[in-house]
Amino acid sequence: MKDYLVTSQEDMKERGWAELDFVLISGDAYVDHPSFAPAVIGRLLEHKGYRVGIIAQPDWHDIDSFRILGRPRLASLVTAGNLDSMLNKFTAAKKYRHTDDYSPGGEIGHRPDRATLVYTNCMRQAFHDVPVIIGGIEASLRRFAHYDYWSDTVRRSILTDSKADALIYGMGEKQIVELAAALDKGQFKEKLPVIRGICYMSSVLPDGGLVECPSFEEVKSDKKAFAEAFKIQYNEQDPFYGCMIVQKHGERYLVQNPPAKPLSQEEIDQVYDLPYTRQWHPMYDAKGGVPALEEVQFSLVSHRGCFGSCSFCAITSHQGRIIQNRSHASLIKEAKRMIGMPNFKGYIHDLGGPTANFRHLACAKQKTLGACRGRTCAAPVPCAQLDTSHEDYSKLLREIRNLTGVKKVFVRSGLRYDYVLADNNKAFIKELCKYHVSGQLKVAPEHIVKNVTDIMGKADKACFLKFKKWFDQANKELGKKQYLVPYFMSSHPGCTLENAVELAEFLRDMHMTPEQVQDFIPTPGSLSTAIFYTGIHPLTGKPIYVPRKGHDKAMQRALMQYKNPDNYALVREALIKTRRQDLIGFGPHCLIPPRPLGQSRKKQDLRNKSVRPRGKVNRSGKNSHIRAVYMPKKK
Repeated sequence: MKDYLVTSQEDMKERGWAELDFVLISGDAYVDHPSFAPAVIGRLLEHKGYRVGIIAQPDWHDIDSFRILGRPRLASLVTAGNLDSMLNKFTAAKKYRHTDDYSPGGEIGHRPDRATLVYTNCMRQAFHDVPVIIGGIEASLRRFAHYDYWSDTVRRSILTDSKADALIYGMGEKQIVELAAALDKGQFKEKLPVIRGICYMSSVLPDGGLVECPSFEEVKSDKKAFAEAFKIQYNEQDPFYGCMIVQKHGERYLVQNPPAKPLSQEEIDQVYDLPYTRQWHPMYDAKGGVPALEEVQFSLVSHRGCFGSCSFCAITSHQGRIIQNRSHASLIKEAKRMIGMPNFKGYIHDLGGPTANFRHLACAKQKTLGACRGRTCAAPVPCAQLDTSHEDYSKLLREIRNLTGVKKVFVRSGLRYDYVLADNNKAFIKELCKYHVSGQLKVAPEHIVKNVTDIMGKADKACFLKFKKWFDQANKELGKKQYLVPYFMSSHPGCTLENAVELAEFLRDMHMTPEQVQDFIPTPGSLSTAIFYTGIHPLTGKPIYVPRKGHDKAMQRALMQYKNPDNYALVREALIKTRRQDLIGFGPHCLIPPRPLGQSRKKQDLRNKSVRPRGKVNRSGKNSHIRAVYMPKKK
């Protein structure tokens, strides 16, 4: 098994290793692919000369499962995996998910809730004197006191609760290499205050310039203090001017050092040039492998970071706003490796990143000065300094699609159509439609009401309609029948029931029927989550309406799929509540009929769960199907 990271004592013997320098505990099954963070960190450390082993999805009920690779010489590394473990397990309605794509065979139950905490405690029990460093998306976005949707509470920093020795936030390559060197030289504690991109606990305030945000105790008891703390944390996430931030937890301080500097192109190329097998570990073959690999196995990540600043997305807090792109040579080299794989069929599933067409810095000054504090680059209105050129991305697409053995290169990661419009680039759309779309192109307007899209950090309805016109025109000229598949979100902070009705009317007019609806999930670390919890926009201080009640959220979600018969009662209730009975009927602009087709009035009244009739039904007036008075039976 020399092609993979060490996973057993047999692997260690095969390499002649008596001990490991690092043992990496992961909540995901082990997939040796650069889209899986444990593989990246493990491969990078191995490249730097360290002996690394991985224990994927250990049995947290059995401490011995954490000892299978022996005591690590330098440190234990812990990650929950590619997703927050609570998001991985629960839906927006807090119901259990039926599958786990990051586990063998898609089976559920292979990781604990709050996996970072559980795994850290287990490693402490297994090797009490070995430093534990936590990282990954769960640790990164829970590094400060944060709102936890699943418990509906404000929780302490995950570093405090886990009692780990250090936390890596962000992507982590620079940090883990520096921490490894410090551990190897016996200078771990001395180096903690100077390594960028990490957090640690301290009993005293560090020296030097810092910003102190409201304490855990304050943000837990005062929503205004929570909003203030979030604003400080949000504004200090730039690697060029971001300050050290401290937040008191009891008698100790959580210390966040300034963010790590962006990877140079040479550095990011090196990360993706490491010898990944791009396969799940053979130990999962019997269960059919790991489903999450399917979408990314033959995809190419061209860059990191996103200057879109969508409020509901935590990329600003994790990857940052500054784009770090790979060279064309590195991407072509990776594509050629994929072409040589036995199960490659000629199709590259994606060529992009968090946002596919954000291939370079938003503007030249970001290279040395960082992203502007308190301003956005792309939306709701593009900055006058925004570099909207698609030349490099177009050239890259051409180079990859012209490789021998490649039949098609798709663009499936998010495409910012407002960025294309700002570039006034109809040629890019036509080329995209001709070579890189297969029937459908997914885009994410998220909503169409301006006050909602402004809060979301998205472009308005006019942008979407203009892009659709360009897209349809390009396909008409090409003689292709291809369609936009827009994603919309329900129940986002700022979205009223009236706004949801307006979105339903838009879907009616556009003849769109969403197959899936994404209900807003308040995940840790995002601006939208801070608004959801506090009812305040942290960056402006203005109050924001938030749909929190389950029934209110259900009505908004149902309106987006108003044609679904199962949603009839909720849609009808929403329309009556917003005084939009004009949308109930048989006219061309109506969303639903007076009653479900094929049912009598009495049968529908009895099936309406929002009304519980007893006895006879007494109706009066012309609109008796809307207004019903239920009278008890006479004894």
